[in-house]
Amino acid sequence: MNPFKTLFKHTFVYGLATVLPRMLSFLLVPLYTKLFSDSDYGIITLVFSYLIFFNVILSYGMETTVFRFFTKQNHKEKVISTATLSIFFSSLLFLIFSIIFNVEISRLLDLNPFHYKLIVWVLFFDAICVIPFAYLRINKKPIRYALVKIINVVVNLSLNLFLLLKLPIWKNNFEFLNRIYIADFRIEYIFISFVISSGLTFLLLSPFFIKLKYQFDAKLWKSMMKYALPVLVAGLAFSINETLDKILLNYLLPENIAKSQVGIYGACYKLAMFMTLFATAYRLGIEPFFFSHSQTQNPKKAYALVTKYFVICGVFILLFVVVFIDYLKLIIQNDVFYEALGVVPILLLANLCLGVYHNLSVWYKITDRTKFGAIISSIGAIVTLAINIIFIPLYGFKASAIATLCAYGIMMLLSYALGRKYYKIDYPLKRLALYSLLGVSFSALSFYLFRDQIWIGIVFILSYLVLAYSFEKRELLYYIKKT
Repeated sequence: MNPFKTLFKHTFVYGLATVLPRMLSFLLVPLYTKLFSDSDYGIITLVFSYLIFFNVILSYGMETTVFRFFTKQNHKEKVISTATLSIFFSSLLFLIFSIIFNVEISRLLDLNPFHYKLIVWVLFFDAICVIPFAYLRINKKPIRYALVKIINVVVNLSLNLFLLLKLPIWKNNFEFLNRIYIADFRIEYIFISFVISSGLTFLLLSPFFIKLKYQFDAKLWKSMMKYALPVLVAGLAFSINETLDKILLNYLLPENIAKSQVGIYGACYKLAMFMTLFATAYRLGIEPFFFSHSQTQNPKKAYALVTKYFVICGVFILLFVVVFIDYLKLIIQNDVFYEALGVVPILLLANLCLGVYHNLSVWYKITDRTKFGAIISSIGAIVTLAINIIFIPLYGFKASAIATLCAYGIMMLLSYALGRKYYKIDYPLKRLALYSLLGVSFSALSFYLFRDQIWIGIVFILSYLVLAYSFEKRELLYYIKKT
């Protein structure tokens, strides 16, 4: 099969599987913003931010490492087994430590101890499922991968709706429901839903653990950790860029408005998720593509090509969301949260830069120079920290949005510059610049000058699509027909 068709297929399926779990938080925005105050939603946002941060720590780069070593090693099952045992025992230690020191850690994180106790179980189940999910991707079983993810989402969504909406009403009609109903629980039910759905995911993946021939190779593990640790540093830096703004808003703003501002920013941040979901889905499809095509006849041409089409699609998403933002904002059920709507275009552009960075990162992944990924990401994290710490007290969440754009933009440029030195790829820079400038210009005009005249925005979208198609038509048709 045409490798680009395979990439598209896998990106679509992995995208569906990845988009749905992330879409869960998006789909629940109307419910949460209707039921909870901006301050309570701020608490929910903070907890989810910590979930992202700790997920990176507990997986410590093993997913990417498994992809790399599975490709290189002859004893492939030993790679999977060693990684699985490593993740399981480190996650178990984290679980025990968190339970013993629950109160102290909760106080440090400014979380309710019971909330933290619940999310620790979510983190544990998510971590030990990392390698089984990676194994499905390696063996090109996207349907099974997607099915497990979809079941997780359906169960989680159903539990949220039942516990928050139906249980308070039905408890008076059914004795067994009255027994499980707790009057003071509202936010707690959200986290209980996540614990149950994460535990179910583990059960669905349990055949992997049953069939695995457990063997731990200490020498192999050391080599894997050497590769993984820079990936961990890069992952931590990414999580800082993605989540630390909400955490810092909570710590740096006055206590009486901090949770409220976190909630307002967190709700509008969801509108930028369209770009995040696209970039994440694409990354899941592209990573195996990078490694599997590194030994082909002309891999650089393929890498340049997929980057171009990523930019074309990413710019379209940016333009579409900005043009229709006043319709999409209706997902948020309380106009109190609209205060942060102005940062959405900035966050969309920031995540487009992040997606381009993921494409450009091929050079250090396939040349085993993952330390550069850690360095670049760390620079981005420093930029995020500096801008947030200095400017949050002055400009609030606006500073956080600008910090995200600056961090991802700098990371993108650094990766391109270093890539030209270590693994030069001739990207079609003129085309990339044209599409990007056109999309950003049309988005700015639509948002700041013609926001009340949506037909002008639609003309911008159609003009962009016509231009992109006219430039890429011949090449696009060639690869579609190619088998």
